[in-house]
Amino acid sequence: MNQKIKTASLSILSNSSLIIMKLIVGISTGSVSIISEAIHSTIDLIASLISFVSVKISSKPADTEHPYGHGKFEDVSGVIEALLIFAASIWIIIAALDKLIFPKQIHPSSIGFLVMFISSAINFFVSMKLSKVAKKEDSMALEADALHLRTDVYTSLGVGIGLFLIWITKLEALDPVIAIVVSIFILKEAFNLLKKAFEPLVDVKLSDTEIETIKNIISKYDSVFCGFHKLRTRKSGNKRYTDLHLVFPGDTHVKDAHHICDEIEDEISKKLKSTETMIHIESCDNNCKDCNLSHNVQHKDEKYCVDMIKKIDGLLQ
Repeated sequence: MNQKIKTASLSILSNSSLIIMKLIVGISTGSVSIISEAIHSTIDLIASLISFVSVKISSKPADTEHPYGHGKFEDVSGVIEALLIFAASIWIIIAALDKLIFPKQIHPSSIGFLVMFISSAINFFVSMKLSKVAKKEDSMALEADALHLRTDVYTSLGVGIGLFLIWITKLEALDPVIAIVVSIFILKEAFNLLKKAFEPLVDVKLSDTEIETIKNIISKYDSVFCGFHKLRTRKSGNKRYTDLHLVFPGDTHVKDAHHICDEIEDEISKKLKSTETMIHIESCDNNCKDCNLSHNVQHKDEKYCVDMIKKIDGLLQ
């Protein structure tokens, strides 16, 4: 069992324990904010299960049906998890508004806010673990799961503080108000998650920083090629894909050109983890005045292209 699957299993275990604890305390005290937290944890458990399944599927190697791998299963799970959070938040807001209009008695006790503080602490440590593995493995599914738990950290803490104030002041109207505030916060986080998970599904380009890294690597070899164009990038799960056209002097041997391409591809994969690069080789059109190579010399003519073969040979040695 790989690290991603083990970490997803940890999230399932912690969420299951917190649901039971919150439901028992929420029902016994009549607190809608605690019950709303139990619902939130239930959604987190469903999300953890989805994350677990998607991580297992995404770990499978490419096959004939999925030649680019199974990475986008993690992106799909991120979208589903975000939609689940939206649904849970709206349900909590409706329940809280109902309690504001038709107040119900709460039986505040120290156990209520203590459970929330304990829940917040547990979620904090589990979310830290998830975030660490998600960053290391570049896993959207684990990142979404970590976001759920990180949201739970703040909401459980907020509910705990609110219950503590109710216990002291006896102002029971604070309970549904806190639940609404918590839900609004969750909605905001869900929107951010939905946006991040949805972008790879429609092949949005890599970040500007990642594209700049790719261009900087290519530019290291600009003394042996004429130019490049049609640079395209996209992401699927934790896999990055990039392709471009590289223009070489007309007399460059195919073997030498391929060697340069291999060097560029290897360096990109080292700088950007799990990146596959496809380079299409083109021959120059002898338009030397626009050539990438000619700006370093005073005389711009076709003979310059021939001279570049020597530079390529030197680079290959």
